[in-house]
Amino acid sequence: MPLNTFQDKDGLPRIILTEPKGSSAEVLLYGGQIVSWKNQRKEELLFVSSKTNWKQHKAIRGGISACFARFGDLGSLEQHGFARNRMWSLDWNPSPLPPIDNQSSVDLILKSTGVDLKTPRSFEFRLRISLIAGKLILIPRIRNTDNKAFSFSFALCNFLSVSDISEVRIEGLETLDYFDNLMNRTRFTEQADALTFDGEMDRVYLNSPTKIAIIDHEKKRTFVLQKKGMPDAVVWNPWGKKAKAIPDLADDDYKIMICMSSAAIDTPILLKPSEEWMGYQELSTVSSSYCSGQLDPRKVLYGLH
Repeated sequence: MPLNTFQDKDGLPRIILTEPKGSSAEVLLYGGQIVSWKNQRKEELLFVSSKTNWKQHKAIRGGISACFARFGDLGSLEQHGFARNRMWSLDWNPSPLPPIDNQSSVDLILKSTGVDLKTPRSFEFRLRISLIAGKLILIPRIRNTDNKAFSFSFALCNFLSVSDISEVRIEGLETLDYFDNLMNRTRFTEQADALTFDGEMDRVYLNSPTKIAIIDHEKKRTFVLQKKGMPDAVVWNPWGKKAKAIPDLADDDYKIMICMSSAAIDTPILLKPSEEWMGYQELSTVSSSYCSGQLDPRKVLYGLH
């Protein structure tokens, strides 16, 4: 079954993923970036900046993107690495993953180029994106095709659409150690029962659980982030003052977004020649229900009934 691929009005190759229940996703070959994910009710679940200039061949502020850089180069995820600014290709040989033959998944590949000194030597970066009713799954794989070992940092940056950032809480990061990028990467331990927002935040939570809940009180919707192979979690929101200084972000965009990333930052991923690393991320949404005036995240995090 052929992929639903077309050139959008600004000339960017775009792939539309659909599944029988009615949800959809849109993927740009430039950057390998997911710029839309809609549920069965056609509600947009991802945030994309209202100041996005689609005509420029540059990474989009928002959606879901892969941040891949030599270890030590990533720093704050504002630097993002180079994979977001390259034209990817369709991957017709995703071995050892089985080939796909439907319109709800796509395999992409990015290979290193000899002229790009920013790349960590020679590599193949593969990304499988799969849409299932209520879920969006990403499987990133990086293979060392060089004759020397290299290490790298990695993150999947998820810009999620929320009703009001001040009404959002994140469950699953309590008691964890984190680096605060706003305080020169000073290390702290999270003391709150849940993460809430009243100002700028840029933190790397270490050894985070495989399941994290992002709860949107106003929409009564919870994003569930599940991940493997990416032990860290990055939480970012620029708040008002920083938003005004970001050229491709509208002044009030910070109110309706949260960037929640699955990451491997604190400990580098080391690949010897011919070795391959594989990660896994699954995003899903569930309706949030109130119990005694409080959301019960245990049902989300631990599957309690």
